[in-house]
Amino acid sequence: MCGISGFLNTDGKPATRPLVERMNQALAHRGPDGDGHWIEGPLALGHRRLAIIDLSDAAAQPMVSHNGRYVVTYNGEIYNFRELKAQLAAHGCRFHSSSDTEVLLEAIAQWGEDAITTFNGMFAIAIWDRQEKRLLLARDRYGTKPLYWACRDNTFLFASEIKGIIAHGAIVPEIDREGLAEYLTFQNFFSTRTLFERVFLLPPGTMMKVDSGGQISKTQFWDFHFAEAEAASSDTLVEALDQAFVRAVNRQLVSDVPVGSYLSGGMDTGAITAIAARHFPHLCSFTIGFDLTSASGLEVAFDERKSAERMSYLFRTEHYEMVLKAGDMERAMADLVWHMEEPRVGQSYPNFYAAKLASRFGKVVLSGAGGDELFAGYPWRYWRSMPGDTFDNYVDDYYSFWQRLLPDDETYRRLLAPIWRDVRHVDRREIFRSVFKDPPKRLSGPQDYVNKSLYFEAKTFLHGVLTIEDKLSMAHGLETRVPFLDNDLVDLACNIPVHHKLGNLNQVVRIDENDPGFKQARYFSKTQDGKLIMRKLMKRYVPADIADGVKQGFSGPDASWFRGESIDYVRRRLLSGNARIYDLLDRQTVDVLLTEHLEGRANRRLLIWSLLYLEEFMSCFLPAESRAQRLVTA
Repeated sequence: MCGISGFLNTDGKPATRPLVERMNQALAHRGPDGDGHWIEGPLALGHRRLAIIDLSDAAAQPMVSHNGRYVVTYNGEIYNFRELKAQLAAHGCRFHSSSDTEVLLEAIAQWGEDAITTFNGMFAIAIWDRQEKRLLLARDRYGTKPLYWACRDNTFLFASEIKGIIAHGAIVPEIDREGLAEYLTFQNFFSTRTLFERVFLLPPGTMMKVDSGGQISKTQFWDFHFAEAEAASSDTLVEALDQAFVRAVNRQLVSDVPVGSYLSGGMDTGAITAIAARHFPHLCSFTIGFDLTSASGLEVAFDERKSAERMSYLFRTEHYEMVLKAGDMERAMADLVWHMEEPRVGQSYPNFYAAKLASRFGKVVLSGAGGDELFAGYPWRYWRSMPGDTFDNYVDDYYSFWQRLLPDDETYRRLLAPIWRDVRHVDRREIFRSVFKDPPKRLSGPQDYVNKSLYFEAKTFLHGVLTIEDKLSMAHGLETRVPFLDNDLVDLACNIPVHHKLGNLNQVVRIDENDPGFKQARYFSKTQDGKLIMRKLMKRYVPADIADGVKQGFSGPDASWFRGESIDYVRRRLLSGNARIYDLLDRQTVDVLLTEHLEGRANRRLLIWSLLYLEEFMSCFLPAESRAQRLVTA
């Protein structure tokens, strides 16, 4: 696990070492164990190392292939590297280290770029072909590891984080107004845009080639495909899932440093911890709880410490907890924004503290991310797009639901009034629709609708979650691994028929949220209707009542805190006459939305979080004296 960076001068100008060193230094937190550079003609590659597998200097990067043709800087883990190593050895390859980096590089040398499709793991890769004078970038199937790129003044730049690109100096931080419009619609980015103008995120499962003249081509080598496979019995599927799940966890335990595990009160991290604990008798586990003294409504159930402590006792882990209070968000905000750079999918400060806790006891932690998106863990979402007949109707319904921050289009227009001329052309529905590749004109029943929704959420919501996991774990020099995103397990999960994942599929009704009977609606009214097949499997590893428990997100009682203990912080940052967000947003509209929340007339916690983030973002990255600009002069 590491940080990578580099640039290619497409006008042939020789690369200089101080620039790549500066880019590398901006990513020092991702790799505190070492750094390296490779400079050749117009190309420079940088690498920051977090040593996990093969701690010796033989595994240092950038690394040159045995035939001398390829140079790689790589961030991630290839969990099937031992199997690939055996295959390469059969072809006559000889190895000088026990690292997965050398296996990755020799696979490219032996099989070409198609080797990337054989990698089971998480990765962001940059490979320089010295013979063809061509740079190849690639990102893993699911987007577990980020990779950003930009072009400016005859220079192509890339890095694991945007601050690495900024440190070069060719890109001056400016806010992407179209990206802002997209974020304020979805609280996420569905396109490749970021909040930084001219800086883009390479899509998951994609290879990008850049030749010496700056010509760019992209190829998608993998995508999710949720489909209805041939019918199989529940028992047969449970056995197949069990084998794939155990194999996935065991694969991701490979490490030359200690491995720990997040342990919420739910079944996903519980089962991962149960399996990992078989291999590590003193496995460390970590839970974040919340002070619920002032919580109200549904928020009083946000703390899962009791269930986590119970499972820790059963699995005999060395267990650690941290309890977050209202002021902890404020204390973390500056560092959180600096490391996150672009905001994604809701409040992320609990993830920041979880990673901080886990990093005190090791360099690797296991996460349960991906289980909900693969096995339909959000049943209350899917019915919002059903029933119907055409794909366009589906898009209309689901698009309306995923407008997470603002109540209606008119409020959106008022909020963006100061920059409306710059963003009025942004077709947000088309951004939503473009997530789907080659969509059909019609959909055939509930299964088809749910599979489309699973695809959408894997491409957008899961991608946002993974970006958060990477940025905030690496902020603390910690590697997060996600066993649910093992290739074999994902392939199996995508082909499990929907009726094995969700209940009540034969009771589809159109639900009007304004209907007084909404809460009694049968279809997907209970969160236990989701992840049916996984609940059966998980009872082999966690107590039955936990496997059958209500799905719960990883979130603090922010709605209550924003009206209570954190109200002064909200007012100080958002109602100040010096607030920077009003360079872009309408002050009166923000005031109305805030007042609705503070008076209890609406729950605007997601919007308030986003506005707080944007205010800190502008202080952190945009002014001339900002923290970001100090990277360029370092």
